[in-house]
Amino acid sequence: MRDWDVYLITGQELSRGRTTPQVVEAALRAGVRVVQLREKDMSTRELLTLGQTVRALTRRFGAELIVNDRVDVALAIGADGVHVGQADMPLPYVRRCLPAHMYVGVSVSNGEQVGVAEQAGADYLGVGPIFPTGSKSDTDPVLGLDGLRAIRAQTSLPIVAVGGITIINAQDVIQAGADCVSVISALTAADDIIAAAEALLHKVRQAQRRMK
Repeated sequence: MRDWDVYLITGQELSRGRTTPQVVEAALRAGVRVVQLREKDMSTRELLTLGQTVRALTRRFGAELIVNDRVDVALAIGADGVHVGQADMPLPYVRRCLPAHMYVGVSVSNGEQVGVAEQAGADYLGVGPIFPTGSKSDTDPVLGLDGLRAIRAQTSLPIVAVGGITIINAQDVIQAGADCVSVISALTAADDIIAAAEALLHKVRQAQRRMK
C-alpha cells in the first residue's frame, strides 16, 4: 500500500454525465494508484462488465483495484481486494472466500469496531466520516479530526480516511493520523479530474513527508 496516497471511490451518479471508466482513467493518468469500484445500483452483470473494464485500466497504469462489498465480483474480475462495511459480509467469512494475497478493508467509526477488525485480520481500515458528506446517505456520525486521532492512537493498521475530504482539508486529515485520503465527489465531480487529482496528490504527499 505504499502508493496509496489518494484512494478514489467510484460513483457513476456523481460523475456529471461521465462514465466511471472515463473518471477512473483520468484519475489514474494523474497518478492515483488505488481505486474502489462502488456502484450500488448496478445489477451483478452490469457490475461485472464495468469491473472488467476498470480492472484493465488499473492494470495498464500499475494501480490496484478494490471492490466494495461484492466478494464474488472481486474474485471474478481478478481484483486486488474487497472493502466491506459494518452491514456487509463479516470479515471472517470474507477471509474464507479470498486468497491470502487479496486485501480486505473494513469501514469503522469507533474503537470497538477497530478492535473487531484487527482481530479478524483486516489489512486496512476505512475510517470515517471525518467530515459531513453528501456523497453517501448511509453514514455514521461525523468523527472529526479528534475522532480520527483517537482511532490512530488505538491501531497500527493503515488508515484510509473517508468523508467530506477535499483539497482544502486533506493535509489536516493526514496530520491527524490517516495514511491515505479517500474521495468520491472531490474527483468524480471535478471540472478537470486530472488537474484535481494532481493537486490533491500534491497536498497529500506534502503532508505525508512532514509526518516522516
